[in-house]
Formats: sequence, C-alpha cells, structure tokens
Amino acid sequence: MVKAPPVDVLLHQLLARAAARRPGAIAAVDGSRTITYAALDSRADQIAQLLHENRVRRGDRVALYLDKSLESLVAIYGILKAGAVYVPLDPHAPLPRLAFMAANCGIECVLTSATKQGSWSGLLEQGAPIRLFVTLDETTDTRAVAGVATLGPDAIDRQATTWPGAGPVSLDDLAYVLYTSGSTGTPKGVMLTHRNATEFVGWAVEQFSVNGSDRLASHAPLHFDLSVFDLFATAAAGATVVLVPPRTSLFPLEVARLVAEAGITVWYSVPSALTMLTVRGGLRRGDLPSLRAVLFAGEVFPPKYLRELMHLLPDARFANLYGPTETNVCTWWMVPEPPTGEEKIPIGRAIANDEVLVVTDDWRRADRGEIGELCVRGDTVMRGYWAAPELTARALVPPPRDDRDPADARRVYRTGDIGYQEGDGTFHFLGRRDTQIKSRGYRIELGEIEAALCAHPSVVECAVVAIADDLVTNRIKAFVVTRDDVDGHELTRFCAGRIAPYMLPETFEFPDQLARTSTGKIDRQALLV
Repeated sequence: MVKAPPVDVLLHQLLARAAARRPGAIAAVDGSRTITYAALDSRADQIAQLLHENRVRRGDRVALYLDKSLESLVAIYGILKAGAVYVPLDPHAPLPRLAFMAANCGIECVLTSATKQGSWSGLLEQGAPIRLFVTLDETTDTRAVAGVATLGPDAIDRQATTWPGAGPVSLDDLAYVLYTSGSTGTPKGVMLTHRNATEFVGWAVEQFSVNGSDRLASHAPLHFDLSVFDLFATAAAGATVVLVPPRTSLFPLEVARLVAEAGITVWYSVPSALTMLTVRGGLRRGDLPSLRAVLFAGEVFPPKYLRELMHLLPDARFANLYGPTETNVCTWWMVPEPPTGEEKIPIGRAIANDEVLVVTDDWRRADRGEIGELCVRGDTVMRGYWAAPELTARALVPPPRDDRDPADARRVYRTGDIGYQEGDGTFHFLGRRDTQIKSRGYRIELGEIEAALCAHPSVVECAVVAIADDLVTNRIKAFVVTRDDVDGHELTRFCAGRIAPYMLPETFEFPDQLARTSTGKIDRQALLV
C-alpha cells in the first residue's frame, strides 16, 4: 500500500478554501449561466442556515430531487455545510423507487425544483416521510401539498450570506448516500464519509495535476459516483466544472462540440460515452486540442475503440480508474500507448492509502497470477449500507486468514469482481462473480429487473441475461414465461413504474418454459446459446 499524507479537510471546506483563494473565479458553468466561487460559497451558506432553521441537524439525510444544474451544486454544498448528508435521487426514476429510498433513508427534507412539483404528492402517497420541500429555482404554490411545508428561493434570500457552521463535523461523518441496484429487488444505500471522498479527491487532484486553469466536464448524473470527482476535484483545485446537459450526452456530435467550445481539459465518464464519441462524434485526428486528460471508469473500455480514440486524441493522457461505488476509486492504470490487441486494459495498482487483495475461495491471499475475488481495504472504502447491517456484514468482512499485515484489523470489502495480480503488482479485472452487470456505465443487478417483471400478474417466471455489446458493454434481454397473452411493450410499460429507465430490457423472448440445470436451477448459459 502506498501511504499518502492524511487528509484534514471536509468536502465543503474545499469550497470555502477555493472561495477564499479565488473568489472571482468561475466555479461552474451551466449552459449560458455561470457562478463564481464567492457566490457559490455564500449561497451554500444561506441554504445551510435555512436547513438549520428548519431543524436539519448533523447527520440528517437531505435529498436532492432536481436535474443537474447550478442549483444542485449549491444544494450539495449547502447540505454539507449544515452538517447533513446529501442523498441524490435520480430525477427520472419511477416514484415508487424514489419513495422507497426516501423512506429507507429517513429523508424528511427535499431540495428540489419547481418543475418537479407535480411529483411531490406521489412521493408522499408512496410513503416518503417528507416534511419540507425547498425549491431552489422559483417559488411554488405552497397549497400544492397539504400538510407539508414548502419554501422557495425567497426564503433562502432572507438568510445571511455567511454561516458560522453547524458545530463539529468530523472526517468520519457521512457526507452522502448513493443508492445502487440491489440483488434482492430493492435499492441499497451506500454510506460514504467525508474521508472516503476526500482521500480519493486529494489523490486524483495530485495524480492528474488538476489546477485552477482546468475546465472539467461533469458528464455523470449526481446519483452516479463518478460525479464525486467532477464536483470536488474541481473545488479542491479552484478549477471550473462545466455541466454537460443530459440531452447533449445523447448526441456525440454535440458532446464533441461542447468539449471544443467550452475548452474542456479533463474528461471523466464511462467508456460507452467515449465509445459513442469515437464512433459518431465526427472527430478527426488532432481535434479537441484543449483536452489533456481522458479518465474512464465504470465498465470495460473495448480495446478497439480505445485504440481509435487515442489515435484521434494523440496529446491526451488516458487513465483507467476502477472501483465500485462502495470504494470510490481504488485502483488506476495510466494507459501508456494505444492497445494493439483485444486484451482488456489492466486496472493497475491501488491508489494511495488503499490496499487491493486477490482472495481465493478458501479465503487466503492468492498468489501472483492466481485468480480470485478482488477485495479492498483502506480510506476510500464505505462505512456500510444504510439500515442494512446483515448486507453490510456480508460485504465488509475480516481479512484473509493469512493476512500479511496482522496489525491491520480493518475489514475488507468484497467487490464480487474476479481478477488476478501480475508478478509486477498490476491488477487485472476478469468479470463478475454474480449476476451484476454494467450497461452504459450503470451498475445493474439482474435480480432487480427480474423482481420487477415477476410482479406482473401474467408472468409465471423469468430470467434476465446480459448480451455483450461493444458500444454499451451489455444489452439486457428478458426471457419470460407467461400465463396469458402479454407482449414486451406491456412489460416495458409495467416495469417503467418500478425500475430505472436504464434497467429496462431492450428485447424479450417468450418461451414455453425456461431451460434448467440438473439441480433445477434456471440455466442462464443455455438461454444465451
């Protein structure tokens, strides 16, 4: 493990320091709108005071329910300054899923947008324990949601623009909770502390030389862990973050235009976004000269597209970052040159203050070259899953029985990923141990999709499989046995109210029965033949 100096700063203090150093510098760009560090810091102070005035205290969870925008950035820092924990909700997810998260995490306060007002009643009807909505963009009709207080920007405006703080907040306090797909059919909340995030952010800023002249693209949605780098590495360096509109992300030509016109210097996204940029972005060799660093994570980058993109952007450095949401980023690999074959790119070596282990089925440390499960311990590893002690206990476990450092009693996180370590210490990822997949950078439990399908009254049984695809990593196909006439359109409409859009199967097949192994289990491999 490479040791680095201890981190002594909280996430919101990164903003305060940047505002003190560079008050007039542009902190963020959202289309034609911008905000300086001084303005972002003072507005976040006002939100923190408003939250405190409305009984939000240290450790309380506060939801973000709005599209990525300047307002959402202010909200994140305001929540953190109040000593609370931000919980970003996917603004396009079905209401039952969002209501489950709100109830599970005990969310009573939601920072939102007037455009989401039509969904508030639905959240309450679905059991969300919300007592306060705060709109950040415009004042709403306070009579719209009976029994629940509603405040608007005018209430924020009345607060002082300096905030003394919410009292002692430590590096080991929670900073945010990110909900990921759950194998049981329900989402699980990953609890991450200030230390978890700042250890990664501090390492990344140093490793990639992020500085005040940089312009970082924010491509990932706020409920996706890649956004942590975009937002907080920017503040740590006093740089500028440029928000990529969701619509722009759908069109590679527009992405290329934004990178060029905004002068983006650092890009971080899932490989599928870069694959589409390569295939359909209209790039010529030497385009996008401002882009000096291209970072990717979340899924395997097909070597043929990485090779082509590195040819198109010869002056940029490329790095593969690896780590589940539960570990932030725990390993990295600087790609030295375009790959020549079709072998997967290594995931590299552990970042500072993390240790990655390969562990065998009999729970010993694997020898170099021996395949096993990738496990992680260190400062970036989560505290656990919210309100799920049994799930946490299965994920965070004692070290291998032959641990080389018996003095390190910290538990290790089982990633469920399979890999090995070369003789020189480089780690390689081979695949998943379970049925969890990646598609377009999203982590998806196939069991959650199956649970949604099985809830349909016409479905007898089903199996969901991943079909490998170079452009998006995996496409999702469902095999469904039904008791009466139902088609894929009906099942898609049904599931759209239960799972996120990126989890919906793209194709359906309706066999009379599902193939099974000799033990009576569904034979998923046979379904793929």
